[in-house]
Amino acid sequence: MITDMKKVCVITGGGSGMGFETARQMGKDYYIIICGRNEKKLEGAVHELKAEGIEAEAFPCDVSDYQSVEKLAAYAKEKGKVAAVIHAAGMSPHMGDAKSIMEANALGTIYMNNAFFKVMGEGSCIIDVSSMSAYLTPKLVMPVGLYKYSIINPELFIKKIMKRIGFFPKSVQAGVAYGISKNFVIWFAKQDAARFGKKGARVLSVSPGNFETPMGELEKEEADAYTKHCAIKRFGRVSEIASLFAYCASESAGYLTGVDILCDGGLVASGVNPLGKK
Repeated sequence: MITDMKKVCVITGGGSGMGFETARQMGKDYYIIICGRNEKKLEGAVHELKAEGIEAEAFPCDVSDYQSVEKLAAYAKEKGKVAAVIHAAGMSPHMGDAKSIMEANALGTIYMNNAFFKVMGEGSCIIDVSSMSAYLTPKLVMPVGLYKYSIINPELFIKKIMKRIGFFPKSVQAGVAYGISKNFVIWFAKQDAARFGKKGARVLSVSPGNFETPMGELEKEEADAYTKHCAIKRFGRVSEIASLFAYCASESAGYLTGVDILCDGGLVASGVNPLGKK
C-alpha cells in the first residue's frame, strides 16, 4: 500500500541506464513505477530497487502503442498522485530501422504526453528525454514544417516524416530518423507547455550527451570521437543526469517549463559538426 504522502513517479526505460539510476534517486521521495518492453529486465531492476528500501514496481509498456500507454497512465493514477513522469525510453540508430526509431522516439513522446496529460494535475511535471543529436544534426535535415501534424493526427505525422526520410540513402536513414525524432521531442515538449500549464503542470525536455549507459555502449566507438571536443573530456555519469531529472521534476524547479536543457559536457558549445570538424 502507498501512503497518502507518497507521490508517484513513472519512468519509461527504467530497467537500466539513466532511467534506472533516476529511479534510485527519485525513489527516496516517490513511489516508483518503471516501464519498458523487457519484463525480465524490469523485474531485475525492481528487485535491486526494493533491496535499497525503495517502493517500486514494474509495468510492461510499449510507448509506441497508444493503448499500452493509456493503460500505464490509468494504472499510475490508481496508485496515487502522478507527480512526475520521466520519459526516458527510446531507440538509438544501432537499435532498429528508421521507422522503429521514429515510432519509439517521436510517436512514443506524443502518446506519453497525451495519455499522462489526462492524469496529471497541479504541481506535476513530465520530462521528455531528447538527445544532443537534436543539436548536431544539420537544421536543413529537420522537417519542422511537418511537426504540426503530430498535434492533429500522430499517425499521419509519422507517415509524412517517413516519406521525407525515404529521400535519404538507406545507409543513413536510421541516423537521420534519430536526429529528427530527437529534434521533434524538443519541439513537442515546448509547444505542450501551454497545454500542461492550464492544469498547473509542467513539461520540458532534457537532451543528454554521451553517458555511461548500455545504449551509450552501443554507440561508444562513434561517441569516443566526440569526447575530445567536449569541455569536460569524458562520458557523463548516470548519477549526474539522474540528478538533473530529479531536480527538474521537483517543486524546487516549479517555474521551469517549455524549455530544453542540454547536458552534454560542453560538446555542442564547441561548435563541432556531425563529421567531427570545427
